[in-house]
Parts: sequence; structure tokens; C-alpha cells
Amino acid sequence: MSEFKKDTSFLSGRFKSVGFALKGALKLISTEHSVMVQSSIALLMVVAGFYYHISHEEWLIQTLAIGLVLGIEGLNTAVEKIADFIHPEYHEKIGFIKDIAAGAVFFAAATAICIGCIIYIPKI
Repeated sequence: MSEFKKDTSFLSGRFKSVGFALKGALKLISTEHSVMVQSSIALLMVVAGFYYHISHEEWLIQTLAIGLVLGIEGLNTAVEKIADFIHPEYHEKIGFIKDIAAGAVFFAAATAICIGCIIYIPKI
């Protein structure tokens, strides 16, 4: 295993950071079933936004809700992966930590559902 060498150049360091972030996003979308489902729902919501001609403000809120859910799900996945790495067997405290992280996703998803209802129910 090679040793990590920090890039001290501002510009190339930023490009590398963006590359790592894109790589992580692709890993999330291609390997995590919950993110696949949520990304599919996000795509449907974008299509619905075009179909129902939602306002500029509604697009902003919908985009924020989609980003919130996917971002929190990414953090939840990271918590689960690191917990499994640290303690592969079931452990009550690890289970508690994972439940809390999943609860955060629940709050984000419930908020996104409420936002979707507020935007689309009047239009349907």
C-alpha cells in the first residue's frame, strides 16, 4: 500500500478533491440500493417538475430536498460502512449508532415527501 501524499498546490488539489467527490457519488449510486431508489425518485420528481411547469422557487426547494436526502443517505452509508469495518459482528452499540444514522435519513426523506406534496398536490 502506497503512502498518501498531500497535494500542496491549491488548484490541482481542488481538482483532485472534486474527482474524489465524483468517484464517491458514482460509488454511492452504483452500489447502494437505497441510493438507487432515491435517485430514481429524484429523477421522477425532475420529470414531474418539467411536466407540471413548477415555478423557479419550487425548483429551488425541490432541488434542495433532493440534495438533502441524497446527501444524508451518503453520510448514513458512510456511518454504516465504517461501523461494519470497525466491528463486523453485531454489537448493540453499533446497531444503535446505525439506527440513529438511518433516523436522520428518515427525517430528510419525510421532509422531502412533505415538500413534494406541497408542490404537486395542488397541480394534480
